[in-house]
Amino acid sequence: MNEMENKKRALGRGLEQLFNGENLDLETIEKSIYETSTNEEIIEVNLDDLRVNPYQPRKIFDETSLQELAESIKQHGVFQPIIIKKSIKGYEIVAGERRVRASKLAGLTTIPAIIRNFNDSQMMEIALLENLQRENLNVIEEAIAYKSMIEKLSLTQEELSKKVGKSRSHITNILGLLRLPKEVQKMVIQGSLTMGHARTLSKLEDEEEIKTLANKIVNENLTVRQIENIEAKPNFKKKNEFSKNEKQEDYRYVEEILRDKLDTKVRIKDQKIEISFINTADLNRILEVLDIKE
Repeated sequence: MNEMENKKRALGRGLEQLFNGENLDLETIEKSIYETSTNEEIIEVNLDDLRVNPYQPRKIFDETSLQELAESIKQHGVFQPIIIKKSIKGYEIVAGERRVRASKLAGLTTIPAIIRNFNDSQMMEIALLENLQRENLNVIEEAIAYKSMIEKLSLTQEELSKKVGKSRSHITNILGLLRLPKEVQKMVIQGSLTMGHARTLSKLEDEEEIKTLANKIVNENLTVRQIENIEAKPNFKKKNEFSKNEKQEDYRYVEEILRDKLDTKVRIKDQKIEISFINTADLNRILEVLDIKE
């Protein structure tokens, strides 16, 4: 085996280590590939042979920004090679879609590129991470991205928190917002409700109460402290709490403790504890919190 083959194998192992490590970052991945590539590995690829990452959601590109990049490329060329993966027909773009679009606007027919053998799981992970790290997402979009990574990559919340460099509690709190009614989620996206408002509302049980209080927050410009005081009133029912006529007052505090620990609906009735879960991934998360090995 010659020196070049040894080096290529070493680079492949390095790529695997990047994805298997904690706190995965796209800048780190790209920098590692650029720094370990030889001049011989940078090739000219026809722009017409390039396809977007199949796991990447359709994005809207700022036309003014693209035109400015196109003018720069006309004058100075493409400064940094794109990263691509071979596919059945042509290549898939791993990193550098803006450079590809701008190069087409500049009238180029080829672009410098580095080929790396990413697998489908890595391509999916890059697409989701790109949304998180580069698209300036609002908290609802962030929650959807986290949910996608957990489900599609079979990750626990703990594993996800390490990969994206966020605390476990941050992941749990953000995912909890997806329990809000769609109308209220839209208010969060529009900026009418803050993360603090949304997190407090997500603790409520009744959807109509959530919608009513959300509108009250917007119309009266209420603070998080003020809505917490409203929630403390007897007529507001929080998630996993029972009304007085169910005669479960003695267990309310236990339900509250379990709900906060497990971040899911917990019901205590007739000397039984019922723990709700959304899907298998959510069940695995709860087992992990309880330190139960499958």
